[in-house]
Amino acid sequence: MIGIFIALLSGALMSVQGVFNTGVTKSTSMWVSNSWVQFSALIICLVTWFFTDRKSFAGILQVEPKYMLFGGVIGALITYTVIKSMAALGPAQAVMLIVVSQLIVAYIIEVFGIFGVDKQPFEWRRLLGMAVCIGGIILFKWE
Repeated sequence: MIGIFIALLSGALMSVQGVFNTGVTKSTSMWVSNSWVQFSALIICLVTWFFTDRKSFAGILQVEPKYMLFGGVIGALITYTVIKSMAALGPAQAVMLIVVSQLIVAYIIEVFGIFGVDKQPFEWRRLLGMAVCIGGIILFKWE
């Protein structure tokens, strides 16, 4: 149950963050806004680290495979694409497309066992669920 609550909170925070970041971009620029987002996240992470686990940063050198360290690069690209999509489509439509894209890519990763994720069997009902989500977007956009 806690996992469901955390996932719902994550989705809500992502939507609010996207609106905030788009607003900051209106007063600055894309890359100033993106830099601020990443910098402020770094500060929060360092402060939280200081008051919680204080494990050595040297552990980062032990990460295998090394491509896993590109999460921050992907984070910057996520911030960029969320800002651009929200500015172009509005928050509701942008988030719907973002979530469906996340769902499809996550399912592909699971089914094929990409990036070291445990491989899961293909299930038609999950594909049908994604189709229903896509149908919902079409219905939402229908004028």
